[in-house]
Amino acid sequence: MKFVDEAKIFVRGGHGGAGAVSFRREKFIPKGGPDGGNGGKGGDVILCASSSHHTLLDLKYQQHHFAKNGGHGSGNNRTGPSAENLTVVVPPGTLVKDFATGEILADLAAVGQTFVAARGGIGGKGNAHFKTSTHQTPRFAQEGMEGEERTLLLELKLLADVGLVGFPNAGKSTLISRISAARPKVADYPFTTLVPHLGVVQYKDSPSFVVADIPGLIAGASAGLGMGISFLRHVERTAVLVHLIDIAEETRTDAWKNFTAINKELAGFNPQLLDKPQIVCLNKIDLPFVREKLKKTVAQFSKKGIMLHPFSAATGEGVPEILQKIATVLNQAKNDDHE
Repeated sequence: MKFVDEAKIFVRGGHGGAGAVSFRREKFIPKGGPDGGNGGKGGDVILCASSSHHTLLDLKYQQHHFAKNGGHGSGNNRTGPSAENLTVVVPPGTLVKDFATGEILADLAAVGQTFVAARGGIGGKGNAHFKTSTHQTPRFAQEGMEGEERTLLLELKLLADVGLVGFPNAGKSTLISRISAARPKVADYPFTTLVPHLGVVQYKDSPSFVVADIPGLIAGASAGLGMGISFLRHVERTAVLVHLIDIAEETRTDAWKNFTAINKELAGFNPQLLDKPQIVCLNKIDLPFVREKLKKTVAQFSKKGIMLHPFSAATGEGVPEILQKIATVLNQAKNDDHE
């Protein structure tokens, strides 16, 4: 299934039904007076977060959502029926914005959360409503009010505890396939991963956590280069970032430059991303070239006050230590939230 994390939709609430102009006409009851009923309310358009949806693909191809109109009033003081609400299902983690202004209207982060995107109009009053002692035969009624309408921009931000970030081909897909049941495409060329993947990880007795494999960033991603800008939003909800560094490629043999380049892109997209805890990992230590530079590289990061976790996503060496570190950081984050 194609992964779609952005969609533009137009929503419109139903119009309220018109009030009725009617007079009571019964045998032996002359001049029965006005008895026109009110119109019914138009339906609302409601966005609802549901676990049945994982992308915005459906809304990409169905962009117009109109609720039904309310029924018209009728004689004998009968009110027109109110229209049913129209529910539009979105995946959890959907951010709702006004397309014209960019204002955030709702953040449907949890399953079951709803947002009334467009309210239906109220029904018009029938002529019975306008009867007075001085005006006993009103021959007019109200039209129903029009429903609200607006254009919305929906953005999906994946709900994950851990975000894997790094340059293309750093081993993110291999790692997530090793620690979870997720099976993203793995190959020895850059940009193998074209869409984010989620994997659920269970490590020892720690609570399970969700890991998101974010497609590879490149220098300039925050300015729109490469694919990174399309997926950087998915790391905004994570509690911890796992930063994978690869020095096996000849074009990026300097681990520190690798590390600072990715963080520059994160800061360029949203400076608050740098406030998240980062677990910095050096991948591919199974390769002789990386193994030779391991001690020197660990010392380089240690001087900067950063603990570097060496591992191999291919062989599994060092992976348990990383999982233990993730579990510890997540547990600490939960305790901080409760305080």
